[in-house]
Amino acid sequence: MRRPTSTSTDAVHAGEPRARPHHTLTAQVALTATYTFDDSADLARYMRGEDADPGREEYGRYGNPTTREVERRVAALEGADDALLFSSGMAAMTTTALALVKAGDHVVLFSDCYRRTRQFVTTTLARLGVRATLVPPADLDAMSAALTPETRLVITESPTNPYLTCVDLAELSRRVRAAGRARVVVDSTFATPVNQRPALSGVELIVHSATKYLAGHNDVLAGAVAGPSHLISLIRELRGVLGGVCDPHAAFLVGRGMKTLSLRVERQSSTALAVATRLASHPRVARVFYPLLPSHPTHDVARAAMRGGGGVVSFVVRGGREAACAVVDRARLARIAPSLGGVETLIEHVASMSYFELDDAALALVGIDPGLVRLSVGVEETEDVVDDVVTALGA
Repeated sequence: MRRPTSTSTDAVHAGEPRARPHHTLTAQVALTATYTFDDSADLARYMRGEDADPGREEYGRYGNPTTREVERRVAALEGADDALLFSSGMAAMTTTALALVKAGDHVVLFSDCYRRTRQFVTTTLARLGVRATLVPPADLDAMSAALTPETRLVITESPTNPYLTCVDLAELSRRVRAAGRARVVVDSTFATPVNQRPALSGVELIVHSATKYLAGHNDVLAGAVAGPSHLISLIRELRGVLGGVCDPHAAFLVGRGMKTLSLRVERQSSTALAVATRLASHPRVARVFYPLLPSHPTHDVARAAMRGGGGVVSFVVRGGREAACAVVDRARLARIAPSLGGVETLIEHVASMSYFELDDAALALVGIDPGLVRLSVGVEETEDVVDDVVTALGA
């Protein structure tokens, strides 16, 4: 594990060469699907691993200089040996899991993970002969009890979506290491490297939907995984087989967005805390979920492990589904949209956006309140965001 330096400095400079062709300051987009060799001897040296250029590639599915530069920056921010970019966050998660399990293995998954991750583990991996056990959110005792000699992966998020539950990653990692051969995979999309460094808590593999905070502008799909070299090499090999590579132009947009990552996340975290604090005393709000509020169930974990609470606030509107939808509809600054982490403030009624097919009884089974609203804070003026939400709530 590489101990990270200054987050804001690494977000701007890590992974970049000191000098570029033609003396350009910014990265060039290497729009190539294939690479050339001078002669047969040159090709032979490359195939034997004797090439003097360590960054040289053979084919676009195996690597790209634009993509590689961003991968090095992600690794630096996470304090990891290496990192990989993918075409989406789900491609990063699924390729990582597939690289590390086989038929007969067992996976432990916290039940509040992203629903597509749950679907992949409980259906796709199940068809390949991989068993799975779901355990309650942040319940480390249940996780420990679920571990078996065949367990190879423990997958969690921290904070989670949409209730922002934070997991004690240091204790989780300690228990998993003590129990056997399993690897810990943490989706740290909501936290970002600005607010949380899972590698410092012993987590081996850190996954991001780079679509969200890393890129930060709602204009690109990408994913990333960071970790130790020997595991990243396994995942890289499978990425070349499955083909979920990141397009070089998409990688350029992720890298450009990352240069302002610290500035954006610090602003979003401070605004989200202001929104959460204001909503906590609003008569039309039954409950607010934000890690740095003392009322949050995992507040102590968040205070100990996170630099900031992140840019997402979830809250339950009194009056249920109709009242929550009315609040969402009355927002003027916040736009109704899925996703999060961009510069624009977004709002959604969770039951309508992510669980549209479920009625209130079915929502109760998966732990989603019909009155739940999720706000992803952008970089607008804090007062404007607070006023928009309060106005939407009404008297």
